[in-house]
Formats: sequence, C-alpha cells, structure tokens
Amino acid sequence: MEIFKEFRIEAAHRLPNVPPGHKCARLHGHSFRVAVHVGGPVDPHLGWVCDFAALSAAFAPLHEALDHRYLNEIPGLENPTSERLAAWLWERLSPRVPGLSRIVIHETCTSGCEYRGPVAAAPHG
Repeated sequence: MEIFKEFRIEAAHRLPNVPPGHKCARLHGHSFRVAVHVGGPVDPHLGWVCDFAALSAAFAPLHEALDHRYLNEIPGLENPTSERLAAWLWERLSPRVPGLSRIVIHETCTSGCEYRGPVAAAPHG
C-alpha cells in the first residue's frame, strides 16, 4: 500500500546554469506542490501505513526552510531545479520517514518530476 501527503511551497528561484537568454535564468517564483509518498503494509491494529500527522511533523522544518524563500540561497539548492529540490527533500526526509517511497514535485500545473531515491551503484566484479 502507498499513501501520500501533499504540501505547498511558495518560493522564488532562478536557474544559473541554463543557456544565455533562457527564461528560467531570470528570477521568478512557483507555487510548488510537493507530494511525499510512503509505502508499506497496513498496520493490522491501526489500519494505516503511516500517520498523516507524522508526515506533517517530518515535513514542517523543511517547509519552514523553503516557503517564501529564495531557493538559490539555501545550501544544496544553488541550482534549484525541481529535480534537485526533490533529491534535497529526499535526503532530509528519508532518515525521519520510514518507508519513504517517492517525492513528487509539481513546479507548475503541467510540469514536475518524481524521485524515488538514489540509484544504488552496481557492484564491481
């Protein structure tokens, strides 16, 4: 079973590594929607995978760090693409959210990304 909780973040950013003249090089803002997904078995006694309140509590300090901020000023988000934002959130949530399965970022109504955690390196042999 997989559950999710959505959060909203209002933030400004610019993308410093895009080609000259690209519109995203200019300062602009987004109303990001962030969905945090957790997978696992349904607890037979509680009847849920995870308490939504626990997800809200785990996300609260990240919301504080990101909401109504200039993302480029946050360490690790100097090039704040949706992809980098998803990985940044994963890094900080995965130790606190057992069963974290994916983070979905909606940058606009029609664009976003989905992150399922770092890819494990292939063993050398």
